[in-house]
Amino acid sequence: MNGLLSHLPDPPQDFRKLCRDASSSADLQKLAAYRLESTQLEQLARAQQRLIDAGATAMPQAAHFRLGVLCNATTDFLTAAFAATGVRHGLQVDVTIGDYGQILQDAMDPNSRINSKRCDAVLLAVDYRGLQLESAAGRSGQVEEAIALLKQTRDALAQHHQTTVIFQTVAPPVLPLFGNMDGVIGPSTRSIVQDFNAALRQLVRESPGDLLMDVEALASTIGLANWHSDKHWHMAKLQFSQDYLPDYAEQLMRLLAALRGKSRKCLVLDLDNTCWGGAVGDLGLDGIVLGQGNAMGEAFLEVQRTALRLRERGIVLAVCSKNDFNNAIQPFREHPDMLLKEEHISVFQANWVDKASNLEVIAKTLNIGIDSLVLLDDNPAERIQVRESLPMVAVPEVPEDASQYPSILLNAGYFEAINFTAEDALRVEQYRANAVRSQLEASARDPHAFLSALEMTIYFAPFDKLNRNRIVQLINKTNQFNLTTRRYTEPEVIAMETDPAIWTLQVRLTDRFGDNGMISCVICRQTQPTVWEIDTWLMSCRVLSRRVEECSMAMVVKHAAQRGISTLIGRYIPTAKNDMVRDFYRKRGFQLVEGDEGETVWKLDVASFAEPEFPMKIEEQARG
Repeated sequence: MNGLLSHLPDPPQDFRKLCRDASSSADLQKLAAYRLESTQLEQLARAQQRLIDAGATAMPQAAHFRLGVLCNATTDFLTAAFAATGVRHGLQVDVTIGDYGQILQDAMDPNSRINSKRCDAVLLAVDYRGLQLESAAGRSGQVEEAIALLKQTRDALAQHHQTTVIFQTVAPPVLPLFGNMDGVIGPSTRSIVQDFNAALRQLVRESPGDLLMDVEALASTIGLANWHSDKHWHMAKLQFSQDYLPDYAEQLMRLLAALRGKSRKCLVLDLDNTCWGGAVGDLGLDGIVLGQGNAMGEAFLEVQRTALRLRERGIVLAVCSKNDFNNAIQPFREHPDMLLKEEHISVFQANWVDKASNLEVIAKTLNIGIDSLVLLDDNPAERIQVRESLPMVAVPEVPEDASQYPSILLNAGYFEAINFTAEDALRVEQYRANAVRSQLEASARDPHAFLSALEMTIYFAPFDKLNRNRIVQLINKTNQFNLTTRRYTEPEVIAMETDPAIWTLQVRLTDRFGDNGMISCVICRQTQPTVWEIDTWLMSCRVLSRRVEECSMAMVVKHAAQRGISTLIGRYIPTAKNDMVRDFYRKRGFQLVEGDEGETVWKLDVASFAEPEFPMKIEEQARG
């Protein structure tokens, strides 16, 4: 299968009945985990809408996403496909479609459906026909005109609401005008499209907050001859063959999921017949198949090489193998052809415990959610067991042929990224250093002595351009230690940096084991002359129990007092993941104003706050 869904298992034969019987969002998510065709996506979308109408859904608040679509083609089939595919990625997608072909007009009209909806993101789904990128005698400048149109559309949307604009590259037409010399002689439509895509990528590089959906790459993966359908265009003005609507929807939902911080963080590797051929416990070190000169051995090397490439871009590697530990670790230490080494693995679980339990240990050791894990395992029985026990773990369906593992793993989109920061590249080492800290903490009898032994320095600064990408990433990815789980786009964060009614704080932490990077963000809004409301307070869980939140609170109170603020208002909005901070404000000395078991509002008299001593050095950047 040459699309984006080859990693998913086939749906059960009674899929339609299962959709009719679905009674919860958990049922929907289980059904969405199959490789679904367009008709099945419609069935799932109807089941979701039925539950929404009945008020029975329980999708986490952070998963809700308002998507707008401006398109030059028929969009009748998009709403159901987007909504159903969104369920697969933990998103409840509310789709608003603009008028047919009225892209710029809808963007400029303050009363259009798109602008009235105040969408979280707007997709500009325009193909080469809508952008008039077709070659014509005596005509030039098509690329410049198309880019100008898209810029004008983006700027018009920004006039009404700060939204993320998603541009899409263009799939070139199938038939070349000049044959083999199409890219040399011209201009031809294919060469014009090629130039446009290059210009569009440059536009996104230079535009903070804009995103790119790479339809050109998707169509190339599927095959241009398959992607384009002249019949569908002439009959119904459909941009591409509807056979690939599930792939198109999948491509977009991966991007939205990444925007909401739902990309996976850790690749967990099985060993026997996944990283090498054969069972090391039975065959011994010399008997496993691995290395150059053997087709199967080279295939397993490519699996390892792919894992290392992912590690280089910040994906944590772990091992989960039913094996004797000494047998499992030996190839990492002694096999001459092993590309993966022991130091590349952050958590190594090799024992005879069931894999679901070991995966829970891996997540706990790394201090990440179980839904951050991807398990690559050749054994179908193990895959089924993990899917049944831990449906939140991603488990790609793979064939017996290991040479297909890398393409299936990468095409699955588990590690989709909307940006890549310097801290992303350092994440793996940060997790490894955190494991060393955990060992020190376990051996320390006195928690105060442990914190002092870390030799911590905490750095405070307002939001700034240099760290903006990481700030946006934290806001949209942090779920557990997050008081309100409000999500903000990069344009919205840019606006905060210069808003006099908003006070912001970014927090970094270092210790003698290394740099933890940026680990916390706080946003306060002045709602009355002497009142600040804490709009956002979040922190990475990897620095829990270091007193970072207490020190940050002291910094908030200090600056509030300096600005004549006498009252701080804090709000806790519960989600499926943030129960750990339910009592955050109570522990910081706030008094309950309203609320009970659900959303609560808290108040602190700034003058009553007594700043304690902290086991770290404090550095603060002056504010402009």
